[in-house]
Amino acid sequence: MSTSPSEAPSVEPWLRGTYADVPAAGRAVLHALDLAAEDIHRAAADLTDLEAHARPLGLPSLAFHLRHVARSIDRILTYAEGSQLTPDQLSALKAEQTGSEPLADLLAELDRSLANAVPRVRSLASADLETFRGVGRKQLPTSAGGALIHVADHTQRHTGQIVTTSKILKALRS
Repeated sequence: MSTSPSEAPSVEPWLRGTYADVPAAGRAVLHALDLAAEDIHRAAADLTDLEAHARPLGLPSLAFHLRHVARSIDRILTYAEGSQLTPDQLSALKAEQTGSEPLADLLAELDRSLANAVPRVRSLASADLETFRGVGRKQLPTSAGGALIHVADHTQRHTGQIVTTSKILKALRS
């Protein structure tokens, strides 16, 4: 990613002039992923491992969202690249709901996923984004561009849930 989440400037990623060499659609995806990383790290900064696994008000845990974001980025990019999921990816998907790993490990998995996404997005950004892509066993129709953009919107959706759940957890402390 373009900056360290702990040293994030006050200007949002899309206004920093980063990734200028990447075509606009891919650049926007990379900026969305940078923003997600910064927001997630900020939201999780002072949470405990116990809080990361808690389900306040019956909501999904931060741990679930962190696993899901990290692993779904890989899955969606796999579809964008025109491939189908591997047995390892399917196994990781099934394991998203469970686990007791420390918050630091969850954040490290997210950071690895985001770092691995950068060259993949760069490569896709210069491809024909109108190329058909089939998703899943049913080969649901989308395009390389549709899958690429979905990486950003899906990640942002879960980032919002992480931020909101973090605020609830912190409010429940008192």
